[in-house]
Amino acid sequence: MGAYRALNFVINDILTAVQPQQQDWVIRAHIIDELRKVIESVESLRGATVEPFGSYVSNLFTRQGDLDISIQLPNGSYISAAGKKLKQALLGDLLKALRQTGGWRRLQFIAHARVPILKIESRYSSISLDISIDNLHGYIKSKFLFWISEIDGRFRDMVLLVKEWAKCHDINNPKTGTFNSFALSLLVIFHFQTCAPAILPPLRDIYPRSAVDDLQGVRADAERRIAETCAANIARFKSSISRPNQSSLSELFISFLAKFSGLNLKAPELGICPYTGQWEEIKNNKRWMPQTYALFIEDPFEQPENTARAVNSRQLKRITEAFEVTHQRLTLYSQNQPALLAALVRPNEVQFLTSMPVMNGHYNGGRLNMPPWNQRALNSPSQVHHQHRRVKNNHQGPAQSFAHNSAAPKPHRHPPKDSTPQTPSQQHQNKPRQMWKPRSSRVTVDE
Repeated sequence: MGAYRALNFVINDILTAVQPQQQDWVIRAHIIDELRKVIESVESLRGATVEPFGSYVSNLFTRQGDLDISIQLPNGSYISAAGKKLKQALLGDLLKALRQTGGWRRLQFIAHARVPILKIESRYSSISLDISIDNLHGYIKSKFLFWISEIDGRFRDMVLLVKEWAKCHDINNPKTGTFNSFALSLLVIFHFQTCAPAILPPLRDIYPRSAVDDLQGVRADAERRIAETCAANIARFKSSISRPNQSSLSELFISFLAKFSGLNLKAPELGICPYTGQWEEIKNNKRWMPQTYALFIEDPFEQPENTARAVNSRQLKRITEAFEVTHQRLTLYSQNQPALLAALVRPNEVQFLTSMPVMNGHYNGGRLNMPPWNQRALNSPSQVHHQHRRVKNNHQGPAQSFAHNSAAPKPHRHPPKDSTPQTPSQQHQNKPRQMWKPRSSRVTVDE
């Protein structure tokens, strides 16, 4: 218990450092407003609306997280479906307007991606934006993640922790053949489904079909049907829980690392399926087309898409080693808080944590004094491989409506921490209810 207790304190401090504060919500709302002004000046986008999605809507973004934006084209009350060529043309028009307006930098047009994207960065906040056209699929997936986070408060904390850990080990970048953030969230969902007792149900018990297939016709009606179905099924699942899972975040994280340490051995024979909440054989699964993927994580909301399609065999080996190395370090050196931080967070976050007063008071002098060798630990993939070889050889509920406006959600606040960690059920009861009413390829880059 002492090992988990020490890790719990470190995890609480990490979450304090990475979770967004009030200012982070305000900055993003301002960026959305500035982008809206530019879009309103583009003739071909006249009447379009600017709608955030992704981690901003699901309330799963970190302080330095990107901002995903969908430009929804005017189509009356019906769901629009612009073709790829039209999306490319419209994003090209927006690119020209952004260049003329100023206030934006690092403009990157990824025109021939599966979903054409315009990547930009605000000059005033250094927040990166990914802009797409008519990305209602991304929006509905974001809402599902938000509803799932309302089932158990540990889900949001776990996703934020896993994202920071993945960035620390450089395995949260699909451009380099590793995970995107959505795939990491699905791994957390799958882990919570396969715990004993389960924290989350199979997602087919929340929504029994591929959700994006039901986004047809009048948008408000389609979204309302999906929301009402999910609300009823989530309420049914929560009322059926007779033996809640009482695991702490530290216990959940260590078992998460252990569960996926064998990814390289299980792939490509087994796929991760949050829809059914089970490992499934790929060759016998009629929903999945035979592909040469190194790893298969089914998108439960857009079946049979693979959210891990960017992962290649070489990077899968490195991903597996990151899981194994971290598991080894946390179980072998779990009493050493500096070593824990070095295994879980990036150097810039380590510096933030070492300079801030520590809430739990278990670090020396009320602050964490990190030795230089620990600050450098596990900063690169090669160091992860070296460590691995050395060790081996030695709220508002789900029925909330889809409202389309630019109002930012109120930030999620953690209850104050004292020297005694709360149980998961106490933490969940103390958390306020979230209020949210949201309203390769040819590349050109501008610095």
